[in-house]
Amino acid sequence: MKVVAFNGSGRKNGNTAILINKVFEVLHKEGIETEMVQLAETIVKPCAGCRKCVANQNRRCSIVNDGGNDCIEKMLSADGIIMATPVYFSDVSAQLKALIDRAGYVARANDDMFKHKVGAAVIALRRAGAIGAFDTINRFFMVEQMIVHGAHYFNFAMGRDIGDVEKDAEGLDNLRLVAENMIWLLRKVSG
Repeated sequence: MKVVAFNGSGRKNGNTAILINKVFEVLHKEGIETEMVQLAETIVKPCAGCRKCVANQNRRCSIVNDGGNDCIEKMLSADGIIMATPVYFSDVSAQLKALIDRAGYVARANDDMFKHKVGAAVIALRRAGAIGAFDTINRFFMVEQMIVHGAHYFNFAMGRDIGDVEKDAEGLDNLRLVAENMIWLLRKVSG
């Protein structure tokens, strides 16, 4: 089994990456392969609204001079998908939103190609806005007919400076549970 995580932070090794790695630690203990895609390095342009994905139905976006199609291919090859973001102005980062829009349109145009994959949101924030980001990611998962699981609370940890999220014991414990529930669900789905 494989889980791919998309780090929507503009900081490659910031709090969002730390949280993804905390989830990965649990997944690795169960032998699940993981990959983190850094959207700070893999540029995904915004959706052009051209609807060529609907006309072409080739599992690809018509925008080919960026990393969007590579990300879509990674999502297709994975059993589980983690969308991770810092909170910028009460929602996901622009980098992650561009991926959600592009991948979402392509998937819908191609017989809901992410259907029944397992999805999990991971969110880093300083103080507020996590619910908006959590909602944006989960709406993507739901529209794509993916399977989402719960935990004790929402999938986020708090911290401002790089490394501060590691001080949020409650947030880290909840993300551990997110990983454990993801493992359980991946096994049920792959059954």
